[in-house]
Amino acid sequence: MDLAELKTAYAGQPVLVTGHTGFKGSWLTLWLAQLGAKVTGYALAPEDPRGAFTAAGVEADCRHLLGDVRDLAALRRALAAARPAFVFHLAAQPLVRRSYHEPLETLETNVMGTAKLLEAVRAEGLRCAVVIVTSDKCYENREWVYGYREDEPMGGHDVYSMSKGAAELVVSSFRRSFFPPPALARHGVAIASARAGNVIGGGDWSADRIVPDAIGALAGDAPVQVRNPGAVRPWQHVLEPLGGYLLLGARLSGAKAAEHCEAWNFGPRPEAARPVKELVEAMIGAWGGGRWEDRGDPGEPHEARFLRLSIDKAQARLGWTPRWDFAEGIRRTVAWYKAQAQGATAAALRALCLEQIRDYAAGPTPR
Repeated sequence: MDLAELKTAYAGQPVLVTGHTGFKGSWLTLWLAQLGAKVTGYALAPEDPRGAFTAAGVEADCRHLLGDVRDLAALRRALAAARPAFVFHLAAQPLVRRSYHEPLETLETNVMGTAKLLEAVRAEGLRCAVVIVTSDKCYENREWVYGYREDEPMGGHDVYSMSKGAAELVVSSFRRSFFPPPALARHGVAIASARAGNVIGGGDWSADRIVPDAIGALAGDAPVQVRNPGAVRPWQHVLEPLGGYLLLGARLSGAKAAEHCEAWNFGPRPEAARPVKELVEAMIGAWGGGRWEDRGDPGEPHEARFLRLSIDKAQARLGWTPRWDFAEGIRRTVAWYKAQAQGATAAALRALCLEQIRDYAAGPTPR
């Protein structure tokens, strides 16, 4: 990943980020602002004041628009106001377990929200690069040890996973129906989708996620409750996929944009796919003490036990590759939460975010 390429692509450019008040959206907004982009964010209000958007004062780095991705008219107004050269669509209902309780909201947000974003781009007659962020859970999970490739079938046992597979089909259909890559010079809209693994990092306080649950327990000197200690996930620091999204967006605006209007995986190296218990133990070590308990319950809603991504395509064709290994991702994550637990101000947490962005952009940690 060439930092100069990113600066050239985004400096001075109008960018719309949906879901900018969320965990990944907050970090992406900060990074884009540091690259010199003029960021407009469109999202619901942040759910937790401890999250990165509020805790690190991210609102100062963008034009902050409140709105629901299911509202086509509001989406069109936001696009008309921003006239973006780039759109990063991250707005979503992002939780597997919540999808069991709110299946229709999950479908409306993740499937129809994606369709409405693309329809708003079409209706406004924009010429722009569009990166639609879905999930590694979009694949039909066969519980195998191999990394899923971009051409594997879509699927999903739970409603969340199915909604992400369906969102991928929406992207493919809109691209073929309205924005075919061979006719890019005519319509001017380059669309790609991005699928990332299990993302960790400072400022995520979503319910039923292992990292914020672990941090809450460690900060309270309580045992970390682990539901699925043996479940294997492709853990990666939030800056890893965000770097991939930014690089993909830059390529979608370049001379060979049509060649990149496809689906792309952005996951960690194979060795970073670890059981949940190893993640928790590494967090305990980085925190400086703590303990965990196995709270597995056979009656809990189904969650996949094995999930890995193949990143061969992104490495070969984009030149993207992970920069921080498993241990470094844990260290950076815990450092952020520890600073917050110790009472760091919004300015200090923002500075810590920017320090981590600079360090990540500077290059990989020695291996």
